[in-house]
Amino acid sequence: MMLHRRKNRGAALLMAMLTVTLVATFASAAMWQQWRGVEVEQAERARVQSGWILTGALDWARLILNEDNKATGAAGKADYLSEPWAVPLQEAKLSAFLAAEKGVTTVASGDDSLEAFLSGEIVDLQSKLNVRNLLQTNGLISEPGRISFSRLFETLGLPPAQLDTLVTNLRFAADLSPENRSGPMAPLMPQRVDQLVWLGLAPETVAALQPFVTLLPESANKVNINTASAEVIYASVDGLSMADAQMLVAERARSHFSTVGDASKLVSSSVKAAFDSGPVSVQSSYFESRGRLRLDAITVEERSVIQRNVGSVKALVRERGVVDSAPPAMPLPAR
Repeated sequence: MMLHRRKNRGAALLMAMLTVTLVATFASAAMWQQWRGVEVEQAERARVQSGWILTGALDWARLILNEDNKATGAAGKADYLSEPWAVPLQEAKLSAFLAAEKGVTTVASGDDSLEAFLSGEIVDLQSKLNVRNLLQTNGLISEPGRISFSRLFETLGLPPAQLDTLVTNLRFAADLSPENRSGPMAPLMPQRVDQLVWLGLAPETVAALQPFVTLLPESANKVNINTASAEVIYASVDGLSMADAQMLVAERARSHFSTVGDASKLVSSSVKAAFDSGPVSVQSSYFESRGRLRLDAITVEERSVIQRNVGSVKALVRERGVVDSAPPAMPLPAR
């Protein structure tokens, strides 16, 4: 009898332990599901809030570029690095903007906006060499474009064979005829600089080119000598020395060039003709807007390519998500 009672107590104890374990497991699962639901809701709320704020940042960029366009009301106005659009918006608490708008000096400590930080900048995309300038509108190789990229490759110490590979595959990728696009080895047309590896460039070559080249939606875009680096100016004007390019950058820091003629007066007479023939300009039509938002532990960046013409400013491409150094994707040019 005693042995039977002990067995019953042991079975009851074991059942109680199993029950407690089962209840604890279900409780843990329920708590995890509840925590996961809260985290998903918070992430979705942060995503929506970030989207609205970054849309506002894009509107801010478009407004600045539009106001700059209307400042003089003239199509021949120069674009340079001392203008309002070129001044970056340093990271600041979003509550500072809200407080300024409400006319108060402090915001309640419980305000969620205290943890939101916004920054942004506008970059002139015509301060870089356009990869599509390697081709003419009819798909043939552009000799002036090839010369410019050859000078840039030489300046950066990159292998000339890589440029040959780039030109050959770029022309193949731009050929949209059905007989050439149906092959399994036909390269895709890159939409951003980091995708130039699709055309056979080595990753280290692409990394070296990244600060100096871009992919605009059309070819024959001129380089803005008021915003371009010395390397890009040197590459753009055949016969120009690097010393002259560096001198132009130093001179524009004192006073921007209102016309290309103002700059050509400073270079030797042997390159004035090349300077005035059309590879450079003092105006820009393509810009990149970057808005960066830190909301608690979440960081979101939106980058947009903006095209500005006389009387219109429109966003061509918008990308939002992971922060990296690659330029935004560009639409294919119309054929």
